[in-house]
Amino acid sequence: MVHSPVLVVTSLGDVTADLVLHELCGRGVPAVRLDPAADFPDTAHVSSRIGGVGLTGDLTTATRHLDLSSVRSVYWRRPTPYGDPRSAESSGQRFTVEQSRAGYTGVLLALPGVLHVNHPVRNRAADYKPVQLATAARLGLAVPETLITNSPVEARKFAAEHESVIYKPVHGVHLAGEDGRNRTVWTGRVHSSEIDDSIALCPHLFQSCVRKVADIRLAAVGDQVFATRIDTDGDHLDWRQDQRLITCSPVPFVPPDICEAVRSYLDAFGLVFGAFDFALDSDGRWWFLECNPNGQWAFVDQPTTKAITTALADTLQKGTTA
Repeated sequence: MVHSPVLVVTSLGDVTADLVLHELCGRGVPAVRLDPAADFPDTAHVSSRIGGVGLTGDLTTATRHLDLSSVRSVYWRRPTPYGDPRSAESSGQRFTVEQSRAGYTGVLLALPGVLHVNHPVRNRAADYKPVQLATAARLGLAVPETLITNSPVEARKFAAEHESVIYKPVHGVHLAGEDGRNRTVWTGRVHSSEIDDSIALCPHLFQSCVRKVADIRLAAVGDQVFATRIDTDGDHLDWRQDQRLITCSPVPFVPPDICEAVRSYLDAFGLVFGAFDFALDSDGRWWFLECNPNGQWAFVDQPTTKAITTALADTLQKGTTA
């Protein structure tokens, strides 16, 4: 295993992956960075064979060459998305995009006996908010009462039943504005009188608003958990909207029931890593909001960032879960 590399699949400029790469480098663990949609075919190429012993082959990037069968683990972060084949100018371009997505990704997913943090298929399965909320509730985590509906009648009824209700997209989305810049739909409060018939166009997620005193971002790496308290300057429901207003501080003690439920949650989805968001109320109760199976963590306080970096590097170096 001494010379077995860690393959880091991500885009250029991913500062979160950079921290882990730096840590691995400092330990003398070889690591190869790859961004399939950007690197192939200009600066990288792959050749793999599948036969009686499974998959073998070689991967070459602009700076490295590796035997695919020697890879010890894959840190699957945030590679550049492949283009949309529907927007391709020709049938040949559409074919290339589809074959690239299926071929390059398929080879990397078929590496024998390799730990993925996380496996992309597991990430996708764990990315559906209704499944997240239902799983969290089943595992004993406190979940705010939630309605997912495209019925204006039901949405207005739900909003009227609760003292305060918030709306959030069922799935995170970036929308291009008139200036070409991406816009995000943030979590916001909604009153029953604001809900019109446009609700019928697609599912919407409404939730009873937690009277929180702070937010908590918890990163789980295998059996280890690392929590950060996020305090926001002013009355801002969604701390992600302006991170200049937040203060992050380590949470020295995570309740045992939260630890147990978080570990069970990872097991339920077959994940090695998860970034959990909780709302903390005045009674000290942790309310589960969501889990991003590939969420960011490099923005939190420095001690916690360092601890997460170390845990991920340990896991990737071992090639087994932490």
